[in-house]
Formats: sequence, C-alpha cells, structure tokens
Amino acid sequence: QVQLVESGGGSVQAGGSLSLSCAPSGRTFTPGAMGWFRQAPGKEREFVAAIRWREENRAYGDSVKGRATISRDRVKNTVFLYLNSLRPEDTAVYYCAGSRGRPILSAVTSQQTYEYWGQGTQVTVSS
Repeated sequence: QVQLVESGGGSVQAGGSLSLSCAPSGRTFTPGAMGWFRQAPGKEREFVAAIRWREENRAYGDSVKGRATISRDRVKNTVFLYLNSLRPEDTAVYYCAGSRGRPILSAVTSQQTYEYWGQGTQVTVSS
C-alpha cells in the first residue's frame, strides 16, 4: 500500500506565499508523474500543477499560471508546490496525486491519471 502525505498547509495573508510538499509513506513508490489538485467547499476539484518525473515537463492550471512552481526530488520521490501572490480564491484543500505510469503531458491535468492520493492539506488565504 502506498500513501502520499502532504505537509505545509496553513493560514496565509493575501499576497503571501506558501510551500507544500508531498512524500510517499509505505511501500516503495517510483512515480511517472505527480501533481496537485485543490477543492474548495461546494466546488469541483480542479487541477493546479503537475510534473512528469523523468523529463521534468510541467503543467499548470490557468488559475495559478505565473504564481505557481512545481518541482521534484528524485532521491526522495517528493514533490513540492510553491504558490505566491496568494489570493482568497486560493483557499482550498490541496491534494497530492501520484501515478506509477508515465502519462503524456496532456494527460497530467486529469484526475483519472493518478492512482494514489494524499489526505489533503488545508490552505486558507485571508484578506
């Protein structure tokens, strides 16, 4: 069984920044791609960012383009999300997702691509 564990969530003032991380816990997991999604209360889960592990190809959701950076540590199989210029609209539960397969870049925005999910970490941006 593979578990993904997010950390770094919390309360941040608008205009500030935060860093989230996601690391596997349990049996060995070598990802083909990892990503971040978020879900606000009463809304659908939306794509935030993803990275293909070997090639480091990156994709970002429209709502965070220019404000987000995704990166990975191949030694620890850890993925990071850096989000700056935070807005109240960024308030959501952020979920980490991982895929054992190696999806093409266009597929990394789809939730269906990912087999493993974290429990989520709350990010609250106050004005």
